[in-house]
Amino acid sequence: MTVDDPQRTARAPQSGGGERARKKVLVSAMLGNVVEYYDFSLYGTLAVIISRQFFPESNATVGLLSTYAGVVLAYALRPLAGMVLGPLGDLKGRRFVLVLTLAVMSIGTAGIGLMPTYAAIGIFAPILILFCRVLQAIGASVEYTTAANFIFEHDRGNRRNFLAGLSVASTSVGPLLSTLACYLVISLMPEQAFNTWGWRIPFLLAIPMALVGIYIRRHVEETPEFKEVAEAAKRSKVKQTPFRTAVRYHWREMLKAIGLGAGQRVGSFVIQAYFVTAMVDAGFAASNALLASLLTYAIGPIPAIWGGKIADRYGAKLPLVVGYGLFVVLTVPTFVAIGSDSLVLAIVAVVAFTFINNFVGAPLTTAYVMSFPPEVRSSASALNYNIGTTLLGSTAGMVAVWLFDLTGTNTAFGWYMTAICAVSVLVSLFAMPAAVDEQRRTGEQGA
Repeated sequence: MTVDDPQRTARAPQSGGGERARKKVLVSAMLGNVVEYYDFSLYGTLAVIISRQFFPESNATVGLLSTYAGVVLAYALRPLAGMVLGPLGDLKGRRFVLVLTLAVMSIGTAGIGLMPTYAAIGIFAPILILFCRVLQAIGASVEYTTAANFIFEHDRGNRRNFLAGLSVASTSVGPLLSTLACYLVISLMPEQAFNTWGWRIPFLLAIPMALVGIYIRRHVEETPEFKEVAEAAKRSKVKQTPFRTAVRYHWREMLKAIGLGAGQRVGSFVIQAYFVTAMVDAGFAASNALLASLLTYAIGPIPAIWGGKIADRYGAKLPLVVGYGLFVVLTVPTFVAIGSDSLVLAIVAVVAFTFINNFVGAPLTTAYVMSFPPEVRSSASALNYNIGTTLLGSTAGMVAVWLFDLTGTNTAFGWYMTAICAVSVLVSLFAMPAAVDEQRRTGEQGA
């Protein structure tokens, strides 16, 4: 059976070993998620500092927009990187790609921490910063979907959404660590020292984290499902074209997955890259804004795991419709609360926002990855996830800054996100990817 056969469907994966081996697989995948989201959230958390260090200070708004342009550039390149690394995961193996992405991504993060400022090297500073963002984009392009795929293919199919919930939970740990690192450095250092060199410390901490992750990933087995596909491809002696096959035969499911995840993609980048800026713009101290960010990441794993358990038990549609419905009702009030003078109200709002965003994360992860057969799963999941992330998630920061500059309030961006979440509600109700709601039944049969 070659990858050009569109009729082949994913089978419930078999266990890749004992409980100890499965735990090692889970740790290796989740640790990579921690490093990825540490890296990317760190750039957003310190966006104001980066704009001052690496861009001209003549216009603060232009500098901040230029910094967010680095976010957009990184994510604009992710689909292109995914077109290379996604098929590589289908041809060379999931583990090979996971080691590669973690190494490249961490080099980009450490590079930001070592970079000379605009005052030192002028125009080369923003150019080199954008180059580091390119490296991060290449590394992160397939990290999350390949890690989730690695987990799914090593385990049986009766708890996929729960496992997806654990994967989503690990994405809160990275931002939690990055925000905690920033908060501690800001709190413990004199302001002048932090602005001069202290801001580099959180970026350089990515180096030991990456070394540990790479070591663990090099010592786990490749997935049994990939081994089976690779062996079948070797016997067939037919050239494998996973990217072409994914686009040709599975584009409908990819479009459904993009629409399904649209609201959560915007929400994720609001949490990672804009809430701190919005609270500072509203007049709250930077330390209080970082404290609010810390609380969102601390609570994040709870709804992610809970949403996964509910999806396994009752089907994916329930948490998706409930979660997106709450977003439609509560997103604008969230930004109204941030614009108030009450720190408590603002913190409660951003924590509730994060709870909803992570609650829908597990069934979305299952949709991104398991809607496709194993021969093209890495290619298709990387493509649909990165296209949605780039078009909607990566532009959220710039849209928010632009709307705030235009209207003087963050509420305008709240209406923008509400409209996108309404689209995701409709997809959840009427165009759910076929394989997603089948996962619970598949798992019950394979248990």
